[in-house]
Amino acid sequence: MRYFVLRLVHASATVFGVISLLFVLIHVIPGDPVSAILGDQASSADRLALRRSLRLDRPLFEQYVAYLGDVVDGSLGHSFRAQTRSVWSLVAEALPHTLRLATAAMLIALLLSLPLGSLAALRRGSRWDEAASSLALFGLAVPNIWLGPLLILLFGVWLRVLPLPGDDPSAAALVLPALTVGAALTAVLTRQTRAALADILSEPYIRAARARGISEPVLVFRHALRNALLPVMTVAGAQLGALLSGTVVAEKIFERPGLGTLFLEAFLDRDIPVVQGCALVVAITYVAVNLAIDLLYGVVDPRTRLA
Repeated sequence: MRYFVLRLVHASATVFGVISLLFVLIHVIPGDPVSAILGDQASSADRLALRRSLRLDRPLFEQYVAYLGDVVDGSLGHSFRAQTRSVWSLVAEALPHTLRLATAAMLIALLLSLPLGSLAALRRGSRWDEAASSLALFGLAVPNIWLGPLLILLFGVWLRVLPLPGDDPSAAALVLPALTVGAALTAVLTRQTRAALADILSEPYIRAARARGISEPVLVFRHALRNALLPVMTVAGAQLGALLSGTVVAEKIFERPGLGTLFLEAFLDRDIPVVQGCALVVAITYVAVNLAIDLLYGVVDPRTRLA
């Protein structure tokens, strides 16, 4: 219980730090929201009136306090472009699409990386190990902005087995974006699974279990792989930030709605509250997932719970 409370306090402090850092960074970036909304031909009176309505004429500290109040009441402020809409309402519309894409990418990464990494660890030095390592290297080397169009060209244009961007809202349209976002994560988890499982298989208790006649499948899946999952879970949680940021590129390439699309459009429009809200939701999600992974350690490995 004490560990849970300490982790919760640490997570809360992290979120508060992220809120403050986001506010500072957003206001340091060059650009004027009033000019972005009204254009260069607007009169000085119109600019002044809009600046007052957006509370941009106030001192920076007052804007920060007002921003904290918007975070506390849950609205996250109001959009500069659509002042009748709260930022949370815009984020709530876009977030399910991004979570669906991120979840699909994570599932693809786990379903591919765990078998590939396990096979590479069990067949170290073989062609299986070389093939798994080559695939992992390919996933790390290829950027999303290049992999996405390549997958569209291969599976959507040449083979015509998957829908093109914007053609089909069904689950089939989620396959290519999820592969694009999950490719790098698959590579990272494959290498981590191989390294962790190879270390576990060299432990004395594994050799002792083999000497007692325990079958190889039981030894690998019930004992070795379960212990190897701890570092894999840690890496998966740490890579969540990269996974969510990767959805920005994928949503743009595949013409999908989501938090990445909302963030990019708001950033180009200098819609400061929406940019802050999107980044804050991603940060809170990242912290919450890492907190959940810490608590799951005790389920996967009882030794951590006893400690």
